Order: sequence, then C-alpha cells, then structure tokens
Amino acid sequence: MLACSVPMMAPATAQDSTAVERPMADAAYWDASLPVEQRVADLMARMTIEEKMAQMISTWTNKAEVQGDDTFFDAAKASERYPDGIGFFTRPADQGGPGSPRVTPFRSIEDSIRYINEVQRWAREETRLGIPVLAHEESLHGFAARDATSFPQSIGLASTWDPDLVRDINDLIASEVRARGVHQVLSPVVDVARDPRWGRIEETFGEDPYLVGEMGVAAVEGLQGTGTDPQLGEGQVLATLKHMTGHGQPESGTNTGPAQISERTLREMFFPPFKQVIDRTAIASVMASYNEIDGIPSHSSTWLLHDILRDEWGYDGAVVSDYFAIEEMVSRHRIAEDIPAAAVLAMNAGVDIDFPDGASYRNLPQLLAEGRVTEAQINTAVERILTMKFNAGLFEQPFVTDMGPALQSNTEQGIALARTAAERSLVLLKNDGVLPLAMPEGGADRPTIAVIGPNADVARLGGYYGIPRNTVSPLDGIRSLVGDRANIVHAEGVRITENDDWWADEVVLADPAENRRMIAEAVEAARDADTIILFVGDTEQTSREGWAEEHLGDRTSLDLVGEQNELFDALRALDKPIVTVLVNGRPPSYPAVAEHSDAIIETWYAGEQQGNAIADALFGRVNPGGKLPVTVARNAGQLPNFYNHKPSARRGYLFSDVTPLYPFGYGLSYTQFDFGAPALSSPTIAAGEGVTVRVPVTNSGDMAGDEVVQVYLRDQISSVTRPVKELVGFQRVTLAPGETRQVDVTIRPDAFALWDRDMQRTVEPGAFTIMVGPNSQDLQEIELVVE
Repeated sequence: MLACSVPMMAPATAQDSTAVERPMADAAYWDASLPVEQRVADLMARMTIEEKMAQMISTWTNKAEVQGDDTFFDAAKASERYPDGIGFFTRPADQGGPGSPRVTPFRSIEDSIRYINEVQRWAREETRLGIPVLAHEESLHGFAARDATSFPQSIGLASTWDPDLVRDINDLIASEVRARGVHQVLSPVVDVARDPRWGRIEETFGEDPYLVGEMGVAAVEGLQGTGTDPQLGEGQVLATLKHMTGHGQPESGTNTGPAQISERTLREMFFPPFKQVIDRTAIASVMASYNEIDGIPSHSSTWLLHDILRDEWGYDGAVVSDYFAIEEMVSRHRIAEDIPAAAVLAMNAGVDIDFPDGASYRNLPQLLAEGRVTEAQINTAVERILTMKFNAGLFEQPFVTDMGPALQSNTEQGIALARTAAERSLVLLKNDGVLPLAMPEGGADRPTIAVIGPNADVARLGGYYGIPRNTVSPLDGIRSLVGDRANIVHAEGVRITENDDWWADEVVLADPAENRRMIAEAVEAARDADTIILFVGDTEQTSREGWAEEHLGDRTSLDLVGEQNELFDALRALDKPIVTVLVNGRPPSYPAVAEHSDAIIETWYAGEQQGNAIADALFGRVNPGGKLPVTVARNAGQLPNFYNHKPSARRGYLFSDVTPLYPFGYGLSYTQFDFGAPALSSPTIAAGEGVTVRVPVTNSGDMAGDEVVQVYLRDQISSVTRPVKELVGFQRVTLAPGETRQVDVTIRPDAFALWDRDMQRTVEPGAFTIMVGPNSQDLQEIELVVE
C-alpha cells in the first residue's frame, strides 16, 4: 500500500474495540476463521425480518433525526429512530445532506472519526445483534472531505494513459478514506462518454471503452486491492462501479436523459468497461444509472440488472441505487404511481440498497405485509449486504483506534503524487515553437510575462471535490518557479460566472459590461509583455452534474463561455506570443483560439498541485506527454463526434468540416518521436488467440519525453458493421534523447470478437488491419489474418 494503514492501537482519542462487548459473543457470525458464507448464514438465521429490512437503507438528508443540535451523532435518537439498526451511513464527513461546504462545512478529521466511531459504538452496543454500519463517501479524484489529497479530475487522469498511476492514486485515496473509519466509496465512474455537452463528462475516463475499462480496472485495484479476493486488506475500501449504463450519451446531452442506444451499441461500447471490471476485480457493488434504455429506467430493468449483470456476466455482488433514483421513477420517469410502487419495481429488478437515505425502501415493511415484495427478495438483498460488511472486516474492527494516520492525510507523499498526476495529465495540443518558455536569467533585462485570464489565479478542482490543506493556482506556480527573474504581471481579464460554487443551484454569468472593462485593463497590463499566458475555460459551475431542474449543468454550446473569446481577440491584437492554457472539465470548441494561439495546453482540472505542474510544463521542467481521451469537436453541430464511428458515418457537411478540431488520442511533445514499421508476433492466428504488436519508437529530439504507443484494429469484412477503428492496446513509454525502444503491445483474444446478427459473441475468420501510432489518425498499418 502506498499510504499508512490504521494501526490497531487504542489511545484515549479513539474507540477501543476491546472495551465494547459483542452481543451474542459466542455466535458463529463473530468467528473470523469461518467462511464468509457461513457467517452470513448464521447471522441471517438470527435476524428478524425488521432487522433485515433495516439493513437496506441509509441516512443522509435526514441525519438531523440522529443528531443533536451540535450536529453530532446522538445514540439515544438513533435507537429511537432505528430500533432495528441501520445498514448504511451516507457521507459522515459532512454535517447532513447536500450542500456546499461553504454553507454546511465538512467535519474536521477529529470530529469525523469521533462521529463514525460513535455510530459504530451505537450499532455494536445498542442494537440487538451488533451489526456494524457501512459508511460511504465520494472519492472520484480524491476523498471529498476536509484535508484530503485532491488529484486531477477523472478526465485528466484518463489523459495520462497510465493505469499504474491511476492504481497508485486510488490506493492513496483508499488509505485516506479508510483512516477515517469509512469502508466504501462511490467510485469509479466507467461510463463511456460520447457527448461533451453532458456536464458529467469530466467525471469519466473518456469516449473509448477499452481505455475506460483499463482505467476502471486500475482504479478498483487501487481501492480494493489487486486480484479477485473480495476481502479488504489494511487501508483498502469497497469500490462502487457506476453507472450501469448508457449514462454517457444522453438524449440532447442532458443529464439523466434517455439513452437512445441499441442493444448492439450497448454491448459494443457501453457494457465492456463494466464487464472488464467485473471479470478482473473483486468489485463490491454496482450502481444503477438514472437514465432509461428503450423505455425502461435502469433501476427497474430486470434485463439490465439481472439478465445481463448477474446471469450473463456472473456478478454476485450488491446493486446500489443512485441517489434518489428510485423515487425519480415516480417524479421523473412516471412509471410508478407512488414511491412504494417504485420500491417494488426496484426490488424486482434487483436493487439491493436504497441510497442516499432509504426514502423508498423505508416502505418495505408495508410492502411485505401487502405481499408486494417477498421475504425471499429481502433475504437475497441482505445476504449481499452482509457479505460486503464481512468482507470489509467491519465485524472485526469497525472503529478507528488511532487518529494519527488520518491526521497526517494530504501528506508530502500525497502532495508529490498529486503533482506527478497533474504533470502526466497535461496535453500539449499546439506548439509553434514558443514552448517551452526559456527560464529567465534575471538581471536588468528581466522579461515581462503577462499571466491573464479568469482561471489564472484559482486552482479549479472540478466536481465532487474535497478541501485539500493547500492548493496551488497557476499564477502561484509561475511566480514560485520564476521568482524575481521575470516581471510577472497579472489581470483577471474577464470573470466567467458570478461565483464558482459547484453546489449552488443558480448559475449567473458575469456582467458583460464589467468584463469588457476588465478586458481593457488586461490589455494594458499585457501591452509591454514579452509573452502572454492566457488561462481560459470553465468554472465548476459552467460544466457540471445537472442533478435537478433547479441545478443544471449541461450546455447546448461547446464554445468558451461569456466574453473569453473577446479577451483572446483583444490580447491577440497586441501581436505578442500567446500561450493558451485550458482549464476545464469538458473538451470545449474553440476554433479561433486553436488557430491563432501560438501554443495550447489542455490541463483539465488538474488537482491541488495544478499550478506547479503547469508552471513546470510551461518552462520545460516537465515535458507534456498526455493524450486526449476524447475527440474535440469543432462545434456542437458535429455531435456526436467520436473516433470509433461506423463506416457510413462522417460523410461530410455543406459549408463545414467533418474532421474534429483534435482527434482522440492526440497530444504533442517538446521532443520528436519516430515510429518504425510495426511487426506482429505472428501474421496468422486462430480464433481465440491474441497477438503481440512490436514497434520501434525513437526519441529523435534533444529532450527526454513520453510517448503513448496506441494500437487500433479494423475488421476488414464482417457480417455486421464494425467501427472504422477500435483501440485495443496502448503503452506509455519514457525515452531519453536518441533512445530507441522496441515497444510490445499485446492484443487480447476478445478484441477480434463481434456480436453477430443473432447477438452471439463470435470471432469471424478473415483479415484484420492492425494500426499503430501516436494517436487515432497518424497510423501505420499491417495486416493480420484470423483463421
């Protein structure tokens, strides 16, 4: 493990597990030497039906029912409200329900640990069977709590094309979460994102099912551990795979919209990342998605959650609801007359747990009495829930017995990893020779560098953020690196929105007149500059999860918001070199900026160390090596615009270009890489076999750098239409100047399979084109025959 685990000591500041008597201490379910299945069976036999149903709910917006006026957990209130216990606890790090940390602050580390310890003490001592509570938190790109390490948002992590790094990051995240007494996280997101209007695209690993699958597997391995052993080790947490499925291409690009996706496309593009994670890891739970497929909301789809997930893929873990999604089958989808009816639909589909606060499954006693759900259904769900708790080790040690590791979170180790992640996520999209900037020597002839833009003097973290101990803005990073060797001038230029609170419902664009006044100030500030570095893009409000009609986050346009283009045009008129740095959660469309900038770096939301990483890249201390995990469209009229389209797509448009602004997999470097001719380990393989592609890659420049070798294939003739190309392998390599390396990338056997006309998975004999290169467009080809 990368970070420190929780030692089993018992200082006065923490709960001593030995001091808490276990109910029914001689019962088999307390015996850790027995198989989990036997422990579950023993406990189930002792539980009343009321105790079982209590295991299927959580609490969040109604935390006040179990808290005192000081927002601390009140055991007496809990016993009154939940006499049969409770299965789950939503986000103990917050003080109760959704809301901005600016309004409802996160608990301190000490208070958070004391809170969850008291919850567990109550469950152990004051419920009949002492069943522990399973608490969960958000940790998409860092633990969403106070004083936790903040990493690049998922789309930035995908830009690293580095599964090992993603594994290490999630390993550290797990250790920070577990140190505070939490054993489950709602991560990772393996939705394939194929519409950049969708505000949640920042939470994904991009548009390609293979890349998303590899990153998803790595994330789960970091959180839970490698291999298929479901029992957690020290410093690990249960992962939750989300969202099952089709969530990433909603109708009109609006969150929770219908997924107008055929079964074939689901199987080819959206299912594979989920199946990869289920096949290769011990994933603990799967979250159903808000959207509908073919008229059936996912939370009521027996085909999706039972026929596919369980029968076809063999998944035997728990299925959790997305927040309030069962109730939305009444309020949004209108397929149930009331919440009890929605609960029946979810139970029939196999949803085991009702998040965030059990508003639907609190009706289970009534539904059971009426015969609308069965005891067998409840038993099945509770067996899965208890299996999670036993695998998490909660029955042995539910308490934090040493606050030390938690208090040391966001340590030097985490900060260094956050900086490395930010560095490796940067994507150089354009460079006319202006980058890297020469490090000034200082003295009387100090150059002037104008650092301009609404995203220059803020470290934007992206949605589902925590509050790290310190963040470094780009302006801070540049000033720290350059020091007094250059004259750094700064102007905001424009403001994008009136505030940048991700949680706030209303989003108000900044006043255009005030922005134009600020543009004039920025022009004057930059007038005598030698170089302009312009930071533009999004705020956490202009592209985000739109979880309600009063809290929107999707857009019809991909262009830069507000007066940012006007700012660029005004600065360009100064005829100075302009380096544009994009800080955003979605791939924007910015054709004028792309054409007229001298250099462009895409940084996404790069985490707490973004300022240092960006400064290092601008001045050549770091050589950008990231690659785009999405296609960048020229405008919204091209959408959907993904690289792995079918042959009949992308014929062309009147009066417009069909090609993207930047293709999937694209990214430049400060050095030059040359690819030799690819070779195959065998020119012919049998169905069911894989093949290895070898290609020599040479760094022909004078600076060390990273290249991502990407391998694609195309089925030349097939019984059903296939994409023009599909990513089937990649490897990120670091090469010294002049170094040549033979890079081997293995294509798995399943890459050659397709879903035939009868929707059966098969490999059809014939010729395949294997393509190798640095992105999805600049490729060399070689033919492979499958017999």
